[in-house]
Amino acid sequence: MSIRKHIPNTITSMNLLCGAIGVIVALAGRPDQAFLLMIAAACFDFCDGFAARLLGAYSEIGKELDSLADDVSFGVLPAIMLYKTMQDGGCNFWLSLIPLVLAAFSALRLAKFNLDERQHDSFLGLPTPASAMICGSFACYVFCRPESVLAAAAVWIAPCLAIVLSALLVSEIPMFSFKMGKGIAPDPVARMERISLVSIAAIAAIMTVFTGQHWSLVPLAVFTAYIVISLVFLAVKRP
Repeated sequence: MSIRKHIPNTITSMNLLCGAIGVIVALAGRPDQAFLLMIAAACFDFCDGFAARLLGAYSEIGKELDSLADDVSFGVLPAIMLYKTMQDGGCNFWLSLIPLVLAAFSALRLAKFNLDERQHDSFLGLPTPASAMICGSFACYVFCRPESVLAAAAVWIAPCLAIVLSALLVSEIPMFSFKMGKGIAPDPVARMERISLVSIAAIAAIMTVFTGQHWSLVPLAVFTAYIVISLVFLAVKRP
């Protein structure tokens, strides 16, 4: 049995492991470290698909394992981080459970994605990693900048964030992707969306450095902009 066919699944398992450790770290009160583990999970999530394409090692087990890993790293972990943010803010226990709906809707989103043949070079609904990055960067920023306006309103922002993102995850709203479908001509609108996002990312990074803000504000701004750009271009494209 060739060892190369197991390489993508091993990388996917590292994704899951980062997510599981991230949950433990988040519950221990270190969302900053949990966010770093989420970023590591996202890197493994990218690399497993790249490795599968490079090695020609696709498998049905790998597809299912990828979805399970993604729900832990990009569904359960961000939900726990928002829950802990509300708990640390002195919120009522039952109210602080609201963000856990994000884990359920992330699982539903991943299940729909596996069955939907329309999402080859773009997405319908918010991708789970984008949702997770918004939640993770928010929790990290609130923890690292407790004097900020976001931290002061965190117990109200967190549940609203979870509900809005849950709705976007299972929506039919077109969201652009940076991947290109094989043999498909580049879409000029999609190109503009990508250029807009890259430009905003560069501006956010520069502004964060010059204003002395915590670096977690950059992914928060970038992935929020990703949603806004998708919605703006959707409105422009409609007749």
